[in-house]
Amino acid sequence: MKQIVVAAFLGTMLLLGAAYGDQALALGAANAPKPDGEKIYKVYCITCHGMKGDMGASGAANLSASTLSVEGRIKVIAEGRNTMTGFKALLTPDKIKA
Repeated sequence: MKQIVVAAFLGTMLLLGAAYGDQALALGAANAPKPDGEKIYKVYCITCHGMKGDMGASGAANLSASTLSVEGRIKVIAEGRNTMTGFKALLTPDKIKA
């Protein structure tokens, strides 16, 4: 009897999932946590730019003195510039913006 109840419950959940799957996915995406920009910086950027953005290893720009707009920064991070490689193949657009 217990197996029948469990099977019925799972069957109902599968049917509901099929019927409302798109809505559930949309709700999940809306509730997804935003990328942590500080953590991303520490993983991908700190080696050349340093903890405060002013290290300058391998010719890295001094981020603390940058005059780039937000759009300009996003473009450089995505596409790279001079000796810096672009990160659009490694990071999603949301992670680049973070």
